[in-house]
Amino acid sequence: MSLRICILASGSSGNCTYIESETTSLLIDAGLSARRTADGLAKLGRDIRSLQGVCLSHEHRDHVTGLRVLHTRYGVPVYANAGTVEALRRNLEWAGIAWQVFTTGSPFQVGDMRVEPFSVPHDAYDPVGFVVETQGARVGVVTDMGMATSLIRERLRRCHAVVIEANHDDQLLAGAERPWSLKQRIKGRQGHLSNEHAAAMLAEIAGPDLRQVFLAHLSEDCNRHDLALERMQRCLVEGGHHHIKVSLTFPDRISEVWSFA
Repeated sequence: MSLRICILASGSSGNCTYIESETTSLLIDAGLSARRTADGLAKLGRDIRSLQGVCLSHEHRDHVTGLRVLHTRYGVPVYANAGTVEALRRNLEWAGIAWQVFTTGSPFQVGDMRVEPFSVPHDAYDPVGFVVETQGARVGVVTDMGMATSLIRERLRRCHAVVIEANHDDQLLAGAERPWSLKQRIKGRQGHLSNEHAAAMLAEIAGPDLRQVFLAHLSEDCNRHDLALERMQRCLVEGGHHHIKVSLTFPDRISEVWSFA
């Protein structure tokens, strides 16, 4: 085993992705309570005390809920860019965290993992996605983005596994009992990716290297598992990419585990 990935949870209530190599384990985001994070790791046979880092994509609550306890009680280092740190420092809840500040666009090292943060469009201070690479394996994680930019597509194109947003179905969002302003925010260029837009991006990045796709941040009332799966699988079949597996993530339980050997 050179790399394993499992999404501990994903959705508006909390996002947290676990990645491990032979010698290193880290989280992308900490949107679950520390207790839920520990429970999820225990299901994988892992101890929360073995984590060597949390990499934050942005400052929204569903990505940082468990951060303080992970850092203060378990001593997990926290990696974030200056924009995210500035946003969180405005709240005394995050005072005392010893930030490991990275620069967007510049790779940094966590154990044997090379972590490359890249800009994504979302309504946060300086949101990023990540590509994590170790021993020849590449995983891309982008759970919040309003549109699939050329940069995002380029970073994900050579990955063996990706965690990408499929937030909403356009028709379900249009009919949802939500304020018009919120619907516009979700559909906007700094909001969230629809099934159609996620499928269009997937069609562009799919190739011989890509083997696993996890669909993340599905809305509980503006999307359905069957709609998201069907749309992604159809775009892959139409492109002749029969070797790529598409899996769901969930707000209340861990996903399946994918391993790269």
